[in-house]
Amino acid sequence: MADDFCLFSKDSIIKPPKASPMMLRMVVLIFAMVCGVYICSIGLKQIGVHSSGRIVSVHVVEKPCEATDIEPSEKPYVHFPKPKTFNRAECACNPVRNFAILSTQRSGSGWFETLLNSHMNISSNGEIFSVKVRKSNVSTMLDTLDKLYNLDFFTSASKNECTAAVGLKWMLNQGLMQNHEQIVEYFKTRGVSAIFLFRRNLLRRMISMLANSYDQSAKLVNGTHKSHVHSPKEAEMLASYKPTINTTLLIPNLKQVDNMAIKAVQYFNSTRHSILFYEDIIKNQTILNDVQDFLKVPRRDLHSRQVKIHKGTLSSQVENWVDVEKTLKGTPYESFLHSDYKI
Repeated sequence: MADDFCLFSKDSIIKPPKASPMMLRMVVLIFAMVCGVYICSIGLKQIGVHSSGRIVSVHVVEKPCEATDIEPSEKPYVHFPKPKTFNRAECACNPVRNFAILSTQRSGSGWFETLLNSHMNISSNGEIFSVKVRKSNVSTMLDTLDKLYNLDFFTSASKNECTAAVGLKWMLNQGLMQNHEQIVEYFKTRGVSAIFLFRRNLLRRMISMLANSYDQSAKLVNGTHKSHVHSPKEAEMLASYKPTINTTLLIPNLKQVDNMAIKAVQYFNSTRHSILFYEDIIKNQTILNDVQDFLKVPRRDLHSRQVKIHKGTLSSQVENWVDVEKTLKGTPYESFLHSDYKI
């Protein structure tokens, strides 16, 4: 009977189910994956910190250009400009010399400048200070020079990357004499070489000045004013005008121009400079080799398309020649009456 009341046998006792081996493996695998992801994320953060540290600490050091094989006395005149408007590329370490042609109107400076610009490595940028705003005060003038000598002043003469000598044509009456102290100091500080160009025969210069002034209104060449010409026909048209010279003012005018040139040389005597005369270059163009040596550029055959306007004897170029002759005879300027060169 007792056996009848036993509802469960030993074998029928309910036991807790055993965990599936597959389930355990899945749990272990998930745990391992989570740990792996966590460890990788920590590692990547550390790599990122180190990498960013390296980027910040990298500094590109640009090797400065050096003036090699140059005499110590010449080094102040050697420059390596870094233009803001373009990259000098492979010419970045090509040395550049700064210069200025200092002259007076109708002294052959336009012709001389075209000769220099025919050299592949010379850029002379014309009468920059003929523009009124650029010579309004000395600070503006010096700022303009800074721009020019940094190769950031663009004209038709600009040769940019491989320029070896850069300059301008500066008339004595374009703010140069009035501000000579500051400009001399600038030339000395910035290593600017001055090239003076004058005419020996100031009477010839005066005739050219009067003829050019007349043509500004007459416009003899096809209704266009021409300061310089490129054909014999145009030169002949301009030379057809014979000015009448005011003999009362003749000697004072000659003296004024003469004194201005003398003062200019005195003012700039402490700068590196060279003094040239138009007539000397006309008679002996080997002087152009000396100019190239002065600018430290390779010698080249220089040429110009400009044609001389006034040729021949002075007596054929002035309307009142007899009066001019009487006025200058017996004065320090009598030599101007005689022919000083032939074309």
